[in-house]
Amino acid sequence: MHPIFHLVAAAAATAASQPGVVSTEDIELQFAPRTPNQLMSFYEARGFPSAMTDILSKQCFITVRIHNKSDTTIWHDLDRWRFFHNGRPLHREHRDYWLDKWRAMDMPLASISTFRWTLLPEALDYLPEEAEGGNIILPRVDGPVSVTASFATGDDKQGKVITIEYSDLYCAEDKE
Repeated sequence: MHPIFHLVAAAAATAASQPGVVSTEDIELQFAPRTPNQLMSFYEARGFPSAMTDILSKQCFITVRIHNKSDTTIWHDLDRWRFFHNGRPLHREHRDYWLDKWRAMDMPLASISTFRWTLLPEALDYLPEEAEGGNIILPRVDGPVSVTASFATGDDKQGKVITIEYSDLYCAEDKE
């Protein structure tokens, strides 16, 4: 497991629920919704300015772990993931949106860097048995969110396409 996933998972050790898991013979995805308090505690402990944490506390964080269980390369690309809420597309901002936002707000470079490494990479090749994780940020909504994620396979991305569907994502809430 990648150290980033360990850090984010450790920061949110009191997760609202167990991770949702989708597993095939080739790939396993884990989805763990994080409450605003879990993520804000993580970021505040690293000195993030309140202007950043105020914005982030209003978002929906899902920690994702991807594990390549196959014997070939699997290609992750968030451009090939689609999110839906109430049957309608749910737009996920690209990580550059957030980095541009922080720069425009003159946030400290250390905070920007820490934030960046907590995100799931936009694209990454997964070698056999490799696993990587990080956060996906979605708009905060009530009720279930579904995701369809497609992965190319093979050294040249010309192998079979793996498509994963999961319909039990949600934005975790803090318990009062």
